[in-house]
Amino acid sequence: MRRIIFNQKGGVGKSSITVNLAAISAAKGYKTLVIDLDIQGNSSAYLGIDINQPNDKTIAELLNQTASWFAVSTPISAYPQATAYDNLFIIPSSPKLDKLEVELERRYKIYKLREVLDVLAADFDRIYIDTPPNLNFYTKSGLIAAHKLLIPFDCDSFSQQALIKVMDNLAELRDDHNRDLELEGIVVNMFNTQAKFPRQIIEEIKTLGFPILEPYLPQSIKMKESHYQQCPMLYFDPKHKLTQQFIGLYDGIETAVTLENKA
Repeated sequence: MRRIIFNQKGGVGKSSITVNLAAISAAKGYKTLVIDLDIQGNSSAYLGIDINQPNDKTIAELLNQTASWFAVSTPISAYPQATAYDNLFIIPSSPKLDKLEVELERRYKIYKLREVLDVLAADFDRIYIDTPPNLNFYTKSGLIAAHKLLIPFDCDSFSQQALIKVMDNLAELRDDHNRDLELEGIVVNMFNTQAKFPRQIIEEIKTLGFPILEPYLPQSIKMKESHYQQCPMLYFDPKHKLTQQFIGLYDGIETAVTLENKA
């Protein structure tokens, strides 16, 4: 199972959602891999990797790798790196992604990630893909490689506009490249329980037919603290309300997958 977390609007919590769901997945006993496609490297940093340090096992090196008639390339299985948490691995981001993008587009490597994940599927039960906040080459590669899509949403009018734009763009990409990609749902993040406006926006989104997942993830300073400590919420503060909401969200989407597989 491959989940991609994407929204064209920045600051909606893509990396936080990616890493925390992946950490819960690993804790549940699934061998889990995070793919960090964002040049900012927030998921990598969250899991304790400094992308500015030398590293020849990043997503940039993996996507740029080309098999040769005369040389044996590094095995794909060598790229996932263990984190401090059992069952949780990552292929980190790299500053090289910026300059590499044009070259990969020129060589039409848009399907490379899907080929890579087809190989890694033998070793990992769950794969979570973090993305840049725009529909660039890397995001498209991730969407082509994924099975399920989660869209973070932070309940403002700009987010609503961005969501509609995302769905328009995704419809075309799905039609052209990955008909198996399914929208798993909209993840409401940084939800303010005291304000009426967020609930109003959510109701408007529901009327448009978008699947809104529950529970909503509340605003909390604990999230920023967990970023600073490079420790997912499950390990940073397992009894906190935000942690419990993440667990509820994870259980909901996994239950839906189980029912889907039985159908």
